[in-house]
Amino acid sequence: MILSFHGATTMTSGLETDITITAQAGYKALELWAEKIDQYLVKNSLADLKALFTDNRVSPLTINSIEFIAFRGSEFFQIERRLHELGKIAQAIGCPTVIIVASPLPDRRLSWGDVKKEYVRVLRSLSGNAREYSLRLAFEFLGFGWCSVRSPRAAAEILREADCDNVGLVLDAAHFYGGGGLLGEIERLDPERIYAFHLNDLEDAPKEAITDAIRIFPGEGVIPLDEICARLKRIHFDGPVSIELFRPEYWDWEPLQVAVRARQSALKVLSPFFEVD
Repeated sequence: MILSFHGATTMTSGLETDITITAQAGYKALELWAEKIDQYLVKNSLADLKALFTDNRVSPLTINSIEFIAFRGSEFFQIERRLHELGKIAQAIGCPTVIIVASPLPDRRLSWGDVKKEYVRVLRSLSGNAREYSLRLAFEFLGFGWCSVRSPRAAAEILREADCDNVGLVLDAAHFYGGGGLLGEIERLDPERIYAFHLNDLEDAPKEAITDAIRIFPGEGVIPLDEICARLKRIHFDGPVSIELFRPEYWDWEPLQVAVRARQSALKVLSPFFEVD
C-alpha cells in the first residue's frame, strides 16, 4: 500500500514546498491540489514540474479535483475543458488519476433514479475525454447533507450503471462517516475500483455539523478507522492512501511538521492491517 501526502493538508503552501516536504517526511507519493498546479505553472513549465518530482523521488499519485460535475446544464463544457487541462498536465508528469466530485442536489424533488441517470450520463462523457490522456477518474461522494451522492453504496450503484473501465471510486473516511455510510457497504465494494482512500479523522460533533475544518490527524477522533481498515483488508484492498485534512489550524504550522505528524498518525492506524510503503 502506498501512503501519500495530500496538498490540502498544507493548503497555504505552494506546490514546490508540498513536493519537497513529501520527500523529507518519508512519503513516496503526493496527491496534488489542482489550484496549486495552476499557480506553479504561471511561472514554471510542465517540464520543470516533472523534474521537481523526479529530483525529489516523489510520484504524482492523483490530482484533486474537478468539483461538482453533475447538473451543470449548459455549463458542462467548463467541466470538460478543465478535464482536458488537467489531463494534459497529468499525462506530462505521469500522474494516473484525476478526482471528480459529486454535486449538490439541485432539487429535493429529484428521485434517486433521476440522480443516477444524470451521473451515468456525465461519467460516460468524462470517461471518453479521459481516455485521450490514458487517465483514470476517481469519483468522490460527499457526506454533507446537501450533496446528491453521499455514501459508498450510492456511488457504487452509479459506477455499475455507467460501466466505464477507467472510472472508479474515492473512499474518504470523513465523508463515509458524515454521510452515514454503513461498514457493510465497504465489504460490497470492488477493491480494484477504489482508486483512492482518503485517510482522516473528525472531532466529535453531530453529523449535521461536520465540516472539512474539523478534520484532525488519523486516530485522534471519532471515526471508526480500525473497523474501516479491517473491512478494506477483508476485501483485499491494497490501493493508494492519502492523508487529506483541510484543517485551517494545520495550515499555520510549519509544513514539514504537519507532513511528519500526519505520516506518524497514519502509520499507527494503517500498520495493524496493511504493509505500508
